Amino acid sequence: MAPTPADAVESRLRDLGEFIRDQRRRDRLSLRKLSELAGISNPYLSQIERGLRKPSAEILQAIARGLQISAETLYVRAGILDEREDEEDLVAQIQRDPSINERQKQALVDIYRSFQREREMPEAVDRGA
Repeated sequence: MAPTPADAVESRLRDLGEFIRDQRRRDRLSLRKLSELAGISNPYLSQIERGLRKPSAEILQAIARGLQISAETLYVRAGILDEREDEEDLVAQIQRDPSINERQKQALVDIYRSFQREREMPEAVDRGA
């Protein structure tokens, strides 16, 4: 039997929760500490990590801030935002690289995107803005 759309949503929520939990553990943060950093309740964060709740974009942004990762990363994993096609290859390669840790991967992606933004606004960069 083919998976239903509800199955796909449930799977995406589980994957998102696992990713958040992995990032939290990577940073050696307790559930309680991340809930404090993100400004959300401990039980709610626990339900998100277990894939039982679908967090809003605002909640994902708060969690991303607490984990010091880009909110875009969580939006893509939650299905709120599609991954951008033009940078998908490089970002995907960075994410798959087993020789660097998650924080290093995020730093590389952030640097790459900052260079892209600079390229899009050359006049502002040339003026020192």
